[in-house]
Amino acid sequence: MRYTRLTQPLVRERGELRPAGWDEALDRAAAGFARNVEKHGPDSFGMFSCSRATNEMNYIAQKFVRQAIGSNNIDSCNRT
Repeated sequence: MRYTRLTQPLVRERGELRPAGWDEALDRAAAGFARNVEKHGPDSFGMFSCSRATNEMNYIAQKFVRQAIGSNNIDSCNRT
């Protein structure tokens, strides 16, 4: 089986995936995070970052989780 790489975001609408622009896809993702945090609280969100990512990327990830989401649920394989 041959897989092809996605070249644009896809969003689900009425159970089907359709191509979308980046702004729409990011808005939907942000709305989903916000809806989940509002319904279940910030500790319902967690993120795992990778030691192969740059220090800057890991810093941004932890900043996002702590500031935007309001959770300390972030971990990485850096400490293994």
